[in-house]
Amino acid sequence: MLPVTSELMFELYRVPSVAYCVDSLMSLYQTQASPTPDPFTSDGLVISFNTASTSIIPVLNGKGIMSHAKRIPWGGSQASDYLLKLVQLKYSNFSTRVTPPQSNWMLHNFCEFATDYSSVLRTLKDPLQMRAADRIVQFPFVVPVYEEKTEEELNRIAERRKEQGRKLQELAAKTRMEKLVQKESDLRDLLDLRESRGDFSKREWTIKLQEEGFDDEAGLDETIKKLEVDLKKVRKKEAEGEDNTEEPSFPLVDVPDADLDEEGLKEKRKQRLMKAGFEARARAKREKEREKAEKEAEERKEEEEREADLGGWARKLRGEQEALMGKIKDRARRKAALGDRKSAAAQARMKSIANLANDDLRVPKKKRKGGGEDLFGADDADWAIYRKINTTAPSSDEEDDLAQLSLIESKLLTHDPTFSHKETHASITSQRSALISAFRPIYEEGDIEGNARIHLNVERWRVCEAWFSPIMAGVDSAGLGEVVQNVLSRFPDADKRKLNIFLTGGPSQVPGLIPRLKATLRPNLPTEMEIGVTRAQDPTGDAWRGMARFSREEEFGRVGVTREEYDEHGGERVKRWWGGNWNGGFIA
Repeated sequence: MLPVTSELMFELYRVPSVAYCVDSLMSLYQTQASPTPDPFTSDGLVISFNTASTSIIPVLNGKGIMSHAKRIPWGGSQASDYLLKLVQLKYSNFSTRVTPPQSNWMLHNFCEFATDYSSVLRTLKDPLQMRAADRIVQFPFVVPVYEEKTEEELNRIAERRKEQGRKLQELAAKTRMEKLVQKESDLRDLLDLRESRGDFSKREWTIKLQEEGFDDEAGLDETIKKLEVDLKKVRKKEAEGEDNTEEPSFPLVDVPDADLDEEGLKEKRKQRLMKAGFEARARAKREKEREKAEKEAEERKEEEEREADLGGWARKLRGEQEALMGKIKDRARRKAALGDRKSAAAQARMKSIANLANDDLRVPKKKRKGGGEDLFGADDADWAIYRKINTTAPSSDEEDDLAQLSLIESKLLTHDPTFSHKETHASITSQRSALISAFRPIYEEGDIEGNARIHLNVERWRVCEAWFSPIMAGVDSAGLGEVVQNVLSRFPDADKRKLNIFLTGGPSQVPGLIPRLKATLRPNLPTEMEIGVTRAQDPTGDAWRGMARFSREEEFGRVGVTREEYDEHGGERVKRWWGGNWNGGFIA
């Protein structure tokens, strides 16, 4: 690189001479050099925050000790890229592309060094502190233009939607009633089948069950139980709000079909369906009244138990609450484990899918050749495999657990004075989500302005902490504090006291750097040794100003390579002097 630069300077720009220097040393020269033309004899430990690295150069008697200089492979560009990656990870589907110049601007305007990074993280565990530390960057957004409709058009659209909703409700009610009637018919048939058990021998009963699609009697009982539970739920919904006790008349139900014309047959089918629905609602109402009586009896029993021993009753309910919360946590943990393909739960799920795919391989060859009938689904247990492999399907067990948990907590809040809202499941989960919401607030889908915002909180300190701990950003290197201590340890105590720290380079302007350096170095230096840390007046421009100032000195003519020397020795020619990186400065 040096020969190419010299060639450009002499051949293209025709300069009379060229002198090469270390920019951070010239920044120190600009700040500490004497206004008189005396030789430069300042001391210090120069820390230069460069674009692609950070250099630590000790200077004694105006000469950089390059044999003791160190460099960290972490600079302003790496910090800017690190912040960009953190933002992209946090906002993976952000509406606007975040560019490197924008991340560099955020680095210099919002980030800072933490005197104690661990303490800052502990403070940010509080959602209120997290929100207080938040810095919001608003990106450009475009407000969509919506076509305004007249009031007449809006009314027409609303009326059309209302009519469509009414038709859908009627269709859903009809379908629901037909399913209810079919389920009741199936339940009656299955009950009749179970009651006829005594009419068959054991072998005949087994054959009869297999003909009906059951493996054994347990499968029949399970199906009957499931139908009874389903009908109970449907009847309960149908009977909700039903207060009409007057039985309607259905005169055509008992009339023979032969005595009716086509219109009469249609009306008869309609009345038959209405009669089945009325009877189902009546049964559901009776079932509801029975459940209400049982519930009142249970409440009276529970009240007596509570009055007899409030502490024991509260402990019992707290135990049930903890058990339900444990089940909900286990269910959530299993769902999260399915996201990791190496977890046992995910592997079991993949095994179930593989077994489903290979079901046809287990069919006997004779049936396969003859196109054997596929009986999958004849048994309700067959469909459980889909609930097992479908992690996103809603679980009725989870809904029942949440409802039961809410009931228990309401009882404890009403009767147990030691139970507070902070101990409820909703409060515990909201506390956890409050911190997540503070870390990355979620805006509504229609809030275009909010969805074009980036919230910086933890990232403000995390990016700068990489200078002191590069491993957190994936860089295998010692941190700035460790490297500075290593450099200082090579000097005797007399020279250590001369090496006051001098900071230069653009990233050195990030707030909090000086206190963090002092806090890092203080435990490893003698207590009587004062730590002096100064910063260049213009960290980004003092290197140029220092060299421009030195070019006016008489010494500049002796350190530069002239055109004649370039023609004779070539572009590799460079002179040794106190401001270069090859100056003979060495301490054994």
